[in-house]
Amino acid sequence: MTDFSPESLASIGPKEFTQLVKSTPDSKIAEVMASDSRTKVLDEVFNRMPTLFRADRAGNTATVIHWILTGGPEGSSDTYETVVENATCTVTSSPVREPKLAMTMDAVTFLKVVSGSGNPMMLFMTGKIKAKGDLNLATSIPKLFDIPKG
Repeated sequence: MTDFSPESLASIGPKEFTQLVKSTPDSKIAEVMASDSRTKVLDEVFNRMPTLFRADRAGNTATVIHWILTGGPEGSSDTYETVVENATCTVTSSPVREPKLAMTMDAVTFLKVVSGSGNPMMLFMTGKIKAKGDLNLATSIPKLFDIPKG
């Protein structure tokens, strides 16, 4: 497999991404996600979200989700906003809408969730994911996206 870096993420598909996250030690992912490469990695992942969105499963879902990712350089965090409405999905790194659900987690946990290599319910139960707002929405997020199965 390839090295965990923004450059490698840009050139691989969802299944390869899953394998990359699974095969990279958490310490290495944490190191990259605490570096200047963090924004490039997160932007790459979030920019793919609309392409993995399953409009056929969304029905009349209209919601705003904030993803608060901790563990950045010098203890910083990043917030991304996912909006699902009118059978579309948009993402921004400049949140402007009130979320129905806000989830806080470190970047390693986030990458495990979006790659399908971490169990979101178990991560929530063990306190690695903190959720505020509509918890039913949190359980339905996986059905809205084509998340690769590790």
